Amino acid sequence: MPAMTSVDADAPAGTAGAGTVGARTAGAAGAGAGTVGARTAGAAGAGAGAPAEVVGPLVRGVGVLRRLTEAGGTLSPSALERATGLARSTVDRITGTLSRMGYVRADGRDIVLAPRVMELGNAYLAALRLPALLDARADALADELDESVSLAVPDLDGIRFIHQATRRRALSVSFRIGDLLPAERTAPGALFATEWTGQDWTRWREHRSGTARDATFFALPPRAEPPDHDALIDTFPERVERARRGGWALDDQLIEPGLVAVSVPVRDPGTGRVACVASVVSHTSRHSAADLRTSLLPRLRTTVEAMEADLRAAVPVRPGPAPAGLATWTTASKHELGRDFVESLARGLTVLTAFDEGRPALTLSDVARATGLSRATARRALLTHEHLGLVAARPDRTFALTPRVLDLGFPPQSRTSLPRLAGPHLRTLAEALHEPTALAVLTSDGEEIQYTASAAAGRVLTVHITVGTRLPAPATALGRTLLADTTPALSDVRSQGYALVDEELESGVRSLAVPVRDRTGRAVAALSVTTHAARRTLDDCVQTLLPALRSTADLIRTDLHTASRFTPVPPA
Repeated sequence: MPAMTSVDADAPAGTAGAGTVGARTAGAAGAGAGTVGARTAGAAGAGAGAPAEVVGPLVRGVGVLRRLTEAGGTLSPSALERATGLARSTVDRITGTLSRMGYVRADGRDIVLAPRVMELGNAYLAALRLPALLDARADALADELDESVSLAVPDLDGIRFIHQATRRRALSVSFRIGDLLPAERTAPGALFATEWTGQDWTRWREHRSGTARDATFFALPPRAEPPDHDALIDTFPERVERARRGGWALDDQLIEPGLVAVSVPVRDPGTGRVACVASVVSHTSRHSAADLRTSLLPRLRTTVEAMEADLRAAVPVRPGPAPAGLATWTTASKHELGRDFVESLARGLTVLTAFDEGRPALTLSDVARATGLSRATARRALLTHEHLGLVAARPDRTFALTPRVLDLGFPPQSRTSLPRLAGPHLRTLAEALHEPTALAVLTSDGEEIQYTASAAAGRVLTVHITVGTRLPAPATALGRTLLADTTPALSDVRSQGYALVDEELESGVRSLAVPVRDRTGRAVAALSVTTHAARRTLDDCVQTLLPALRSTADLIRTDLHTASRFTPVPPA
């Protein structure tokens, strides 16, 4: 751990390269980010050797988020109790607090990660800036080669993905943004290890000689330890040396049979060090490992050169108005919920959201101002995050997020779709109104709508909506809502922000719809509630149903904006 003075004094925010590529990669290599043990710390307690000022509830809350992430996003309270070693009452208080924050939700008897938890990983990715600067190049290369392309950064003795451009085919790569893999079983790992210090190599050897070995790399396929595991360990230094000499590395089925990849480092123009690694990933039915070198490596190198040019041309982001009072809402929640709300957990997690593109490194005072917390409370939260490896102290006495923040719920949510994201909101609305709700998108020709999600109402007389059903767009409220932005004849729908169809498609059926807009303001889907004419008048539809429908659309839009900041969210 860095000396305690690292959180006792301030330096001006943004000094020593904040906003540069160097600041974007701070903490990636694990400098000051704790030990390998920090990867599993945070369940029942703070762990051996934890500083006295570590916030126990924050450690336990982080542990719950990590266990949910490792389980794919869903666990029952009793399973969480077993996984964390916490008492059931503690699990209930933590999950209740996380639910209040919008990070988890109840789904029957299970606790499920919610899209809003991605704001933690978004804070890291925004501060890093590399995805925003390089993802277009990676996506274009994936389109050109019709192969998956990834970007990864180092995380102690592993590599962590920060961008994935995945080909959608029957046999495709399933790794997600935030997934962590062991360095010796990847091509990027060999390239990152070319910059390891003696201490890094010692840490790697100690970790790999332990009984757990790959047990902490939960993104690995079920056969986590291959028969030739010891051979992979023994030959890794040789592969690192080849990567050092050649400037590229090859993964010839190191992760699992059939998977091959070629990787090239993207270097920081300011320091010359590896900022991230770009990889082209395929399988042996399409390319042999040798073929990757001859057919794909030259094109990958050309793309990496363009990426490095983009980094050289990148202008430091001018910080916008500093956030203030991010954590002030926690006091009201504590007053309302009492002991069921763990305020120190909520405050500690909110500290992570104070970082962003214009503020990649913050001083203690910056964090205190952004969150509205006292310096003492902010200091303890930062010290706890540093102990857990989520924050790294920098030489200029600022702090930066590390890739490990992506452990907190990001991977399971990074492959979500709009129907999956909207489903819980549709069910809540249907239960509140006792009317069926649905989500639909336009077909590619713009002539029909297709239902992509629905929630039924518990009535004898109700409209049954089957996902996948198509209807003529102009005849439906959903279709008119989606066509309104581009159809002059629907200007009234566009101006009022909703469409109401009264018994036009079928006698007795009234349907009301509003748009769901993406981060650019484009209507990517529409949300509807349907009723029978005998149950609600037209005025009742507008006065009673419309406000609830709009509120639900706002919730879906907020989740969509959070989930789609660094990952594509398919509309269907």
